[in-house]
Amino acid sequence: MTPVAPSLVVVKVGTSSLTDERGAIEPGAVAKLAAEVAGLRTDGTRVVVVTSGAIAAGLPHLGLADRRPSDVAVLQAVSAVGQGHLVLEWYRALDAVGLVGGQVLLAPHDFMDRSQYLHARQTLRLLLELGVVPVVNENDAIADDEIRFGDNDRLAALVAHLVAADLLVLLTDAPGLLTADPRFDSEASLIEEVAEVDHELESLAGGAGSDRGSGGMASKLAAAKIAAWSGVRAVIADAGRPGVLADAAADVAGVGTVVRPRARRLAARKLWIAFAVAARGTVVVDEGARRALTTRGVSLLPAGVVTVHGSFVADDAVALAGPDGKVFAKGLARHDAGRLRALAGRRSSELPAEVPPEVVHRDDLVLLP
Repeated sequence: MTPVAPSLVVVKVGTSSLTDERGAIEPGAVAKLAAEVAGLRTDGTRVVVVTSGAIAAGLPHLGLADRRPSDVAVLQAVSAVGQGHLVLEWYRALDAVGLVGGQVLLAPHDFMDRSQYLHARQTLRLLLELGVVPVVNENDAIADDEIRFGDNDRLAALVAHLVAADLLVLLTDAPGLLTADPRFDSEASLIEEVAEVDHELESLAGGAGSDRGSGGMASKLAAAKIAAWSGVRAVIADAGRPGVLADAAADVAGVGTVVRPRARRLAARKLWIAFAVAARGTVVVDEGARRALTTRGVSLLPAGVVTVHGSFVADDAVALAGPDGKVFAKGLARHDAGRLRALAGRRSSELPAEVPPEVVHRDDLVLLP
């Protein structure tokens, strides 16, 4: 039986797959992928491209190709220079195959704030309806946080959820997730299919990638995990493989590492909480509270709180841990850390009338595997 072609694909390509050894954009690499995007479009599949490479593209133009700065502010300035060169190369390559590209710069805030989320979704949907290929990157130049490890991988997974994609393709310079590091183990082989991302797989993914990029296999696997929770099939594959996008769309065996979607799609709000917002502290609960949260789907009340770690304010994300210290959930706190410490262990009947009775409301709580 011939598999049904996906109607919408998000393709993320990493810096190392788009640049040469000096860090300059390699036109041939961009052209190769643009041609494959055109192939998907011919088959009726809409495509969103999430591209890294702004910082790497900017370094040669500022004479910094041989000494990448570590200062975040300088990197942001470099990305402002490189983003124009990066998107221009994409525009040229897409134009050469009869397609129109449209630049979209996003930041984590666009996925945390409901109105921003809806606006971003509307913009991307309209571009797709107009036949445009959105070319998405993180808005590094004015981001108010550090340029973090793997952000564009995570961004791509969040975009896949945002546009309700059928498939997320994470392109890199490796064939996929391997059973071991091939530099040290000649017997390393490709893991072709993953049903559930667990700690063992995460340990196989290792650390960061090349000097020119910020991500690595760990960030690809984390992004694939987000996609799976969104009900989106993910493929980690080699950008240099001929026909990689067509093969990923057709679910060809051996195209890379395929991470299958979970049966139940996580709602947008809970996806933000689970993956887009960093936990600012940890709330340790007793065994009774953990059992109630995991089996009955209730809210966390002060009576179940044992202790509080960290400094956070109301509406910040916090991790929830059991008596053994293992984190089992994440949610948005309704109290700041100081007040919660004062409320810990108290029954609802003992709380002042003006104090919200929930520590984390069940609508703001996500259970983690």
